Amino acid sequence: MIDEPAAHLLLVDDDERIRGLLQKFLMRHGFLATVARDAAQARRLLAGLEFDLIVLDVMMPGEDGVSLTRSLRQEITTPILLLTARSDTADRIAGLEAGADDYLGKPFEPKELLLRINAILRRVPREEPVALGPKVLTLGAVRYDIEKGELWRDGEQIRLTATETALMRIFAASPGAALSRSQLVETLNRDGDPSQERAVDVQIARLRRKIETDPKQPRYLQTVRGAGYMLAVD
Repeated sequence: MIDEPAAHLLLVDDDERIRGLLQKFLMRHGFLATVARDAAQARRLLAGLEFDLIVLDVMMPGEDGVSLTRSLRQEITTPILLLTARSDTADRIAGLEAGADDYLGKPFEPKELLLRINAILRRVPREEPVALGPKVLTLGAVRYDIEKGELWRDGEQIRLTATETALMRIFAASPGAALSRSQLVETLNRDGDPSQERAVDVQIARLRRKIETDPKQPRYLQTVRGAGYMLAVD
């Protein structure tokens, strides 16, 4: 059996001491870790290298982490974990709305960072056998390829983040069934923090903007009162 190659992480933080400590810690736990001191250096690295996940500090001089996340989401779907010293829920929600897959508040234990990274990487789609059944779900003008985990509209692929891809796989496995926020949090391998349910709401809102003609009146990714969310297909 051939071992899978180590995941390559990009760590972006303006604090040289933190960069060094986290790089050594992650490498001790089997990752490849490249560091950048700011958004500009991160962009240069991303132009020439592919990474499996980006660990990104929010508070940086110049372009901040949320702005960089929003910009990167126009080009790449690489998972992004934000590190933030801000305790305000609104600031964290802003990061998720920008396209981050998860966030971790500072200060944090390195082991918790490791758990969050592994949880995100588990959500990244891999080639897996697919059970017999429909291979494509029709959502109006949108088509979802179950086997490939791809969303298409009018012949053009719609970019999905790792978390959005994971949500589509979850809903596609049980079309027409209502799934509670707590179920989604658990299936996404997130911890039991109540704020994670709010984070799921933000990810659902982002996904609706990619699926629905009118995201404010969803036809396909519906809210089921008192039960959660449901994927309704044509």
